[in-house]
Amino acid sequence: MKILVVDDYATMRRIVRNLLTQIGYTDVDEAGDGVTALQKLRESKYGLVIVDWSMEPMTGLQLLKEIRADQKLSGTPFIMVNAESKTEHVIAAKQAGVNNYIVKPFNADTLKQKIHSVLGE
Repeated sequence: MKILVVDDYATMRRIVRNLLTQIGYTDVDEAGDGVTALQKLRESKYGLVIVDWSMEPMTGLQLLKEIRADQKLSGTPFIMVNAESKTEHVIAAKQAGVNNYIVKPFNADTLKQKIHSVLGE
């Protein structure tokens, strides 16, 4: 399964990629912003998208809304990552159609649990 990791910090993309590799996911692509991610999603099929909430110029929440509004992409499993566990962020993400939500920092076990929950494994 191909996974797209979207974060504006290259270090965080590398950390998530390494965690994914640890739990057995090696087909991982990256995007440094929501605009690039949307372009990649429209060009290739991904089984899962893992996106940081805080990005510019398009936030993770805006990217989620764009994906859910696009008929071809609307069913793409989506995990939101955020450094804050603010209730209003979680609620906004749920209302926008997020499949799961992870608060930083997290480890490989947490990521694995969230992925399995989203994919029904």
